Amino acid sequence: MKLPQPPRDILLIKSHSMGIGDLLRSSAAWASLKARWPQSNLHLLMLSNHEGYPSEAFIRSHHLLQSAHFVTIKSGDPVGGNQKKLPMDEIFQMAERALEHQPIDLVIDFEPGGLRTPWLTRRIAKRKQAFSVGIAQFPLRRFFYDGAAPSSRTYQRLHGLSRDMDYTEKDYVALAALGIVRGETRIALKPSAAALAWQTAHPLPVPEGRIRLVLNIGCGTLDALPKRPDLSQLADCMVALLQRSPYQLHLSGAAFEAQVNAEFTTLMRARLHAAGLDCEITDHAGQLSLEQLTALLACAQLVVSSDSGPYHMAVALQIPTLCWFNFETPPSRHRHADVRCLVRPDVGGFVDACLGLVSCNSGG
Repeated sequence: MKLPQPPRDILLIKSHSMGIGDLLRSSAAWASLKARWPQSNLHLLMLSNHEGYPSEAFIRSHHLLQSAHFVTIKSGDPVGGNQKKLPMDEIFQMAERALEHQPIDLVIDFEPGGLRTPWLTRRIAKRKQAFSVGIAQFPLRRFFYDGAAPSSRTYQRLHGLSRDMDYTEKDYVALAALGIVRGETRIALKPSAAALAWQTAHPLPVPEGRIRLVLNIGCGTLDALPKRPDLSQLADCMVALLQRSPYQLHLSGAAFEAQVNAEFTTLMRARLHAAGLDCEITDHAGQLSLEQLTALLACAQLVVSSDSGPYHMAVALQIPTLCWFNFETPPSRHRHADVRCLVRPDVGGFVDACLGLVSCNSGG
């Protein structure tokens, strides 16, 4: 089987977290594929732990994807912790039904480990008479594919990367089989038609002399709580920034993050009162879909966020973004001129970084 030049329909197989950031991390690879073959159609096949993730509709509307299909690989209640993996043959049948009428001439398995996705790749490629590529993470794995990339460790060595390479780079291990390198490609996102409609219906006027700043405290799930900024420290930083660069503040967040937003707003208003300052604060927690959140982020001049989904969304939209880390997390960092990643910043460092980003946004 030979790779068609150029391939018309490319299937992208992934199996990992359905978090917004995890999904958007793959968009750089999608952009690189479109740069190589502009007329190609990209089709995502995601193996997820349970159905109904809010991110499904969001990623289906991504401008680089022609289609997105989600196959549940576990049964049972994810909350109760009694999920069981479905038999591989059942998963394969669901995947084949999802792709029944979809022509495919190139299949890319992005997963470096396990045997589920190699077997699935081989089965789909055979049925569709498509060329397949994947990662030869161990010697025998290369025999599942028509073309194989070197292992992740070899890729890291060849490119001078540490084992903590950022998550975006990981998809380029598989693309090495096609001779595609990342270069300066960054993750990508554009507001959908629904997002633009919301933007039109909610113009959000900003008083003269102020910027629109979106703050995402986030990290509302139990496993993410260690990444949440200290609210008192965050309020101190935000007030100090207001003294240097006035802004209109918009708080984002899911419905279950409304309480932390309310706690922060109380702290913020007390500090504003003590400093004799005023700031318009709008809390959007639980009120926006992911597409509407995209619209809100897209019209900001600055985004401040914890290491959570909206951070990656803002970076993908190329909005100047400061990410507040509580500890060093190299794989989560984005390294661009319009992004600053700070670990438990003090007031001075926070303000200086934000002012630099505002200047970047204004062309200064």
